[in-house]
Amino acid sequence: MKKGLLSLVGIASIFILGACGSSSKSGTSSSSGESKTTDAADQWSKIEKAGIIKVGTSADFAPFEFHAMVNGKDQIVGADIDMMNAIGKELGVKVEYVDMDFNAVLASLEQGQVDIAVSGISATDKRKKTFNFSVNYFSPEQLVVVNKANTNKYTTLDSLANKKVGAQKGSIQESIVKDQLPDSQIVSLAKVPNLMVELKQNSIDAAVVESAVAKSYVAQNDDLAIADAKLETSEGDAYAIALPKGSTKLTEKIDTILKKMIEDGTIKEYVQKNTDLANENASK
Repeated sequence: MKKGLLSLVGIASIFILGACGSSSKSGTSSSSGESKTTDAADQWSKIEKAGIIKVGTSADFAPFEFHAMVNGKDQIVGADIDMMNAIGKELGVKVEYVDMDFNAVLASLEQGQVDIAVSGISATDKRKKTFNFSVNYFSPEQLVVVNKANTNKYTTLDSLANKKVGAQKGSIQESIVKDQLPDSQIVSLAKVPNLMVELKQNSIDAAVVESAVAKSYVAQNDDLAIADAKLETSEGDAYAIALPKGSTKLTEKIDTILKKMIEDGTIKEYVQKNTDLANENASK
C-alpha cells in the first residue's frame, strides 16, 4: 500500500497542477453575439500584431499537458504543448499558456481571456454551436480503470450498475459515463489525479479515462488495472483546438499546419514521446 501511495504521489507531482466543460453558457443578446463574432473575425490580426497567442489549458492530463521538472524547473509539457509550440513557430508568434481547471478552459475562451483552448478537448456537436474547432488531430480510446483487486468483478458495463464511477468534471468522459453507464452513480472531480486517489482508496469503484492517461497511471501503480468493460467511441470524442466562434482566418491557418503534422506522423510522435516522459518523471 505504501509503495502504491508513493507511486501516486510521484504521478501527482506531474499531474496535479492544472487535458478535455461539456458545454458553455451562451446567454448573450444578439447584439453582443454579433460583436463577439466581429471581434473573432479580426482575431488573427490582433494576435499577429501582438506577437503572442494565449492558450488556455489544464495541465493535469498527461501525456497531452502536464507539469514536469525540466532542467530543474517546473514546466508545462506534453503532446498538446509540443503541437502548439510548433504551430506558434509556424505562425511566427510566441505561445503563452494559461493553466486552469479543465471545466474553466472553454469558459475562459468564450469570455476572451485566452485566444484558443488546447487541452484534449473533444469537438462535440454541442460545443461546435459555441466555438470554432480545428480539424481533429487525435482520436482517443476511452477506458475504464479499476482497482486491480476488482478486475474480475467489473468485466462489463452492466457490472458497473449502481456503482460509483468517476470522471473529470466538464470532460467528455463525464458525458460518456452519463450516456453509457446511466445506471451508475457518477462522481465528478476537477482533476484526474484526484480520481485515482479515490479509486485507490475504494471511495469510487471505477473511473473513465482517456487511454493514454489510463495506461500511464496503470503503469505506475501496481494496484490499478484497466477493466475489460468496453466503452463505445465516436467521432465527437476526437480532440481538436477550440477557437472563438467566427475566428475563420486563424482556424484556417491552424488547420493548414495541423494537417501536415497529422499526415507526417508528428502528432503520434508527440504522444509517444510525452507518454514516455510522463512515466519517466512519475517513477522518480
